[in-house]
Amino acid sequence: MIRVLLVDDQAVVRAGFRVLLEEHDDVEVVGEASTGPDAVRLARHVRPDVVLMDVRMPGGDGLTATREIVAAAETVEDWRPAVLVVTTFDLDDYLFGALEAGAGGFVLKDCEPEELIDAVRRLAAGEGLLHSTVTRRVIAEFGRRRGAPVPSPEADLLTDRERDIVRLLAQGMSNAEIADSLVVETTTVKSHLSRAMTKLGARDRVQVVVWAHRNGLGS
Repeated sequence: MIRVLLVDDQAVVRAGFRVLLEEHDDVEVVGEASTGPDAVRLARHVRPDVVLMDVRMPGGDGLTATREIVAAAETVEDWRPAVLVVTTFDLDDYLFGALEAGAGGFVLKDCEPEELIDAVRRLAAGEGLLHSTVTRRVIAEFGRRRGAPVPSPEADLLTDRERDIVRLLAQGMSNAEIADSLVVETTTVKSHLSRAMTKLGARDRVQVVVWAHRNGLGS
């Protein structure tokens, strides 16, 4: 069962998401919050698997709430919530901050119901959401805004194969596409990617992509 926390300042939006999500037997909405601070407090209490986070809320923005929820989870054993940012904006400065804060993916509020449930399931499985158009655009713009890449010490920990896989992942490729490009099995890609994530201290695939853009492996 995937436990979901809904965070949005509009009650009608939360109600709509609840109806869509609870049509599926593997999803349970465990709470709702209308402000960032309330979301943080409730997340600590109910410990959701996925948080659907609004970006702009009068009572506290989603960027700060995302950062605080991710930080809070670091102190709790066996709780690693994924934050799915839900926004009406294709590109928004808040989204770049949310990436840095630890958001695992993005969807638009007018997305199809199937896209929303797929995103929730992907994040609950620890995959991160890298396949939608908005996420690819956000990540590309994030890398551009950071200016010249500054290699970090972790870059030296990666093998050549791991670097190749990280680079292709940052270009928006799926595991299957990476496997085809490198002429290897998909299981091999998953294995190398898992080791790379451990070395980089990345929570999910999105965080690997962010790291790649910072270190010049995003193009």
